[in-house]
Amino acid sequence: MTKVVFYKANGVFYGFEEQGHTGYGAAGDDVLCAALSSMTMLIINAIEVAYASEVEYTIDEKTADVRLIAKGALSAYEENENKRFAVSGLIMAYYYQLNELTEEYYDYLSVDAVERPM
Repeated sequence: MTKVVFYKANGVFYGFEEQGHTGYGAAGDDVLCAALSSMTMLIINAIEVAYASEVEYTIDEKTADVRLIAKGALSAYEENENKRFAVSGLIMAYYYQLNELTEEYYDYLSVDAVERPM
């Protein structure tokens, strides 16, 4: 099972951690794992390239663990309100997308959000 925990500070999404393999299919043929990987890379690339905002992330290929922190979502690190809104909104959209996936893949995916000030 993959467990994803999203981080919020004062209700603003700014990061997440993904841990574990989904176990939905065999390695290399796991469509759920592929979907998560693809969406995670979209988040990273969108924040870095499209929004020109720094994103700290680690990806462990063996364990499938991912940690992403986007300080640009928070007013303490980013002055531009539009950029903060875009970065946080992208992470929040991922949260809601994964929640939709848990309806069908509840045995393979767990999603939570916690308040965790930076």
